[in-house]
Amino acid sequence: MTRRTCRFLLPVAALLLAGCGAPDPDEAVPPPGPVASEAKAPGPGHSLGSAPRPLPGLGPMTRARVPADARQAVVVTGRGKDSPESEAVLYERTPAGWRARGGWPAHNALNGWTDDHRLGDLRSPVGVFTLSDAGGLLPDPGTRLPYDHSVAFTATGSGFEGEPLAGSFDYVVAIDYNRRPGTSPLDWSRPFGSEHGGGIWFHVDHGGPTQACVSLGRAHMKELLRALDPDRHPVVVMGDAVSLAR
Repeated sequence: MTRRTCRFLLPVAALLLAGCGAPDPDEAVPPPGPVASEAKAPGPGHSLGSAPRPLPGLGPMTRARVPADARQAVVVTGRGKDSPESEAVLYERTPAGWRARGGWPAHNALNGWTDDHRLGDLRSPVGVFTLSDAGGLLPDPGTRLPYDHSVAFTATGSGFEGEPLAGSFDYVVAIDYNRRPGTSPLDWSRPFGSEHGGGIWFHVDHGGPTQACVSLGRAHMKELLRALDPDRHPVVVMGDAVSLAR
């Protein structure tokens, strides 16, 4: 299989530093700032002897990285360390614990997952990251996140399996890996250094592996955008199943 570099129309600076779809892959790094462990107090209607339902599939180390104030979590579970296929499930925290709101098939990076993401490694970063900002080539579909509607999200070229990339950035949600939360997904600042990559997004699936992003079907991206609520402090928990179970 011939690997083809994803290309899209962005300003020159973006082409030099972009992750998802530019000559440099979409990426991620250590989560920005400390995270707290989940609240453990039982909710109304629960006996003192029963604990709220935790996020499924996560081990103690991963659960401890989910901020205590997070009330929404998208758990992206890869099929394997080296697999580009995964599943994304949106959970919401209730007094009884975490409950699934929706689940969708997804793609991640061509080479799978890594705990130490580097520019160009074609792996998605394992970790817990906040979700603060959105945007896209198409108008805001009704999200409560800040939304940057711009022609700079135009995607062209072909993916790793020869599939067209057109429409991949019609809707995106920035994953807060090596970026400044509170800015457009098109902001190419890299607080931890360019060698750690950046520009890692949720975006519309183009039918093949990504460079580091997570992609969902178009209808599922719209569903995710409409569900995410900044007042609920949404996060993404992402990685292969074995890594997340630690």
